Amino acid sequence: MPDPRNHRMPPVGVKLTTSLERRSVGFMARVRWTDPHTKKRPSRSAYVATEADAEEFFASMLKATEIGSNVLVTLTDFVASIGDRWQRGLDPTSTGAQYDIGLRLRVIPALGHLQVGKISTGVIDRTIDQWEKEYGPSTIKNSIGPLVRVLDEAVRDEVIPANPAKQRARRTFSKDSALKAGALRAYAIKDFDTLVELADACGKVHQSYSDHVMLCALLAARGSEVSGLEVGDIDWTNRVVKIERQIYPGKGGLVTKQTKGRRERYVPILNALEPVLARLCAGKASEDPLLRGPRGGVLTTATVRDATHWDQLVTGLGLSSLTRHGLRHTGATWLADAGIPLHVLQRILGHASIETTKGYLHPDHRHLAEAAQMANRFLATAPTEGEEHQVLARRL
Repeated sequence: MPDPRNHRMPPVGVKLTTSLERRSVGFMARVRWTDPHTKKRPSRSAYVATEADAEEFFASMLKATEIGSNVLVTLTDFVASIGDRWQRGLDPTSTGAQYDIGLRLRVIPALGHLQVGKISTGVIDRTIDQWEKEYGPSTIKNSIGPLVRVLDEAVRDEVIPANPAKQRARRTFSKDSALKAGALRAYAIKDFDTLVELADACGKVHQSYSDHVMLCALLAARGSEVSGLEVGDIDWTNRVVKIERQIYPGKGGLVTKQTKGRRERYVPILNALEPVLARLCAGKASEDPLLRGPRGGVLTTATVRDATHWDQLVTGLGLSSLTRHGLRHTGATWLADAGIPLHVLQRILGHASIETTKGYLHPDHRHLAEAAQMANRFLATAPTEGEEHQVLARRL
């Protein structure tokens, strides 16, 4: 059992005395001070390999008397000492909950035994390397995020001079092909007939699952956004659907909140979706939910997965890599292929960055070729300078 005396830290402002004893292997470095309240002489010691290590230990203890922080604290102990301070500003029902899981299940097991001051950029990089062998980008993001926030608190407490986890998330995203033209298309269903086949297969379990598939794909919407739709969100006059809320499982149960982009967006009603929307709106009040499950409950991505036996279902249809979120990718890909201008597509999808929207563009530069054709037609029909003068002279 570790000696509790070796966890004592000198209080701010006290004077330290140091001693160094040679042992059979290495040295024992010790600092002593007079407690200002009890007048006793507590101490803290550490076994070190070299005299240079001893000087580093003495320096860290001296720093503690200047700033009042335990610069030798382990990451586990530091997290326990700051409580939920690192979560300030996070949505506790979504990002906060996911970050908390990442901290407990991945960060602490991997790095918790290390002193905060010993966690270097290299250590973090090697940890991320290991995570990338086991987890997807979203899970890694939800692990790096809380680590960055915790180490930000360590910087504020002057336990460390700078945050070694800063910019580490970008290292992962730079390798992620999601921002390259055409990358997100790989997650989409290839054609409309295949989508109908999938919807019909889900409909054999219950019609609501079929409707969920069609709404997600033809509105290019997240499953949680489809769950949040109300009848009044369907604007038949302008033939658009307003998406402004989402419902999903969060901390303590179902959570209703703004969309991921925190602002409403409008999606055009495609002809193929019109009969589905008309049927779902029939006989309902404006504030009624548009779609609910067989028992009147909210359809989450998990309930759709379990009820339809999704993995076996899509595998049987030759779509083994298709996830529920792949339905949104499907709609976005089809809208991009329809030639919708990039800035309009960005608004429809609700992307904060147009770089994300570019992930749905065809990688063969088809749209650039079409733009060139339009420019060529314009130039072919545009009057020359001499012709413009003749036209002007006739008008005068």
